[in-house]
Amino acid sequence: MRHGNLFVISGPSGAGKGTLVARLLREVPDAWVSRSVTTRKPREGEVDGVHYRFASPEEFQELVDEDGLLEWATYGGNCYGTPRATVEEHIACGDQVILEIDVQGGFQVRDKFPS
Repeated sequence: MRHGNLFVISGPSGAGKGTLVARLLREVPDAWVSRSVTTRKPREGEVDGVHYRFASPEEFQELVDEDGLLEWATYGGNCYGTPRATVEEHIACGDQVILEIDVQGGFQVRDKFPS
């Protein structure tokens, strides 16, 4: 089994992160993209666990307090973050884990996973 790795695709909004991630998913069979957890309400057509993991502000704060997020930030009054446990599980299973996050989130991940 191939060793799992963590890849951070980071940049400002509109930089093309999503385009790059879509191509990676087509070309890397064991790639897995982390789903963010957010406190915002689902938009029409969004499914919990598919597009995001939707959480209450209290649930999100518990994740922050327990160091359950690799990175997190607040945008437009809503919180967004990357769940640590699922990322670590996929790496342990040999998946090539991709985080599609903003620049500040990339710095937070680098602090927690310097390698």
